[in-house]
Amino acid sequence: MDTFSSKDMAMRAQKKILSSMASKSSVQMFIDDTSSEILDELYRISKEYSGNKSEAQKVVKDLVKIAVKIGVLFRNNRFSTEELAVAQDFKKKLHQGAMTAISFYEVDFTFDKTVMADILKSCRDLLLKLVNHHLTPKSHGRINHVFNHYSDPELLTKLYEPGGPFRPNLTKICKGLNKLVEDGTI
Repeated sequence: MDTFSSKDMAMRAQKKILSSMASKSSVQMFIDDTSSEILDELYRISKEYSGNKSEAQKVVKDLVKIAVKIGVLFRNNRFSTEELAVAQDFKKKLHQGAMTAISFYEVDFTFDKTVMADILKSCRDLLLKLVNHHLTPKSHGRINHVFNHYSDPELLTKLYEPGGPFRPNLTKICKGLNKLVEDGTI
């Protein structure tokens, strides 16, 4: 039985092309300005925290590739009803994470690294469940890379340190998250 499908081939080509275009200039075609500003701040935090420019670029590039690939899958109606339910659970958890991040930022000394890390790990697990049958193990590795990086308790503690070096970055991130929440994006 011949299982060739031009639609499947076109979708694979889209994912491949878009994943190779995950540079800053091309990202702006697929990601809104607010999300782009948040990604820029995440990059700056990663670069400063790790002291490694290429690692910071890699983690943000992995994040962009995953977002674009999931967008392609969604636009091509590739998710089953069960997977769409997982996507809704992911969106709810992401919303909870955004609200928690904002709350921890607005009220000094309320930050709990375990709570934040657990929310991020739950988001990771839901995302892996969502794309399990659609993306390659390499993409699964990218998801793990991104979420493991940003759920690092030491990084989170530095990020939320009142008067710490990342406070201006956190201010911009939370301002962007607030806008995305108000717009209903997350």
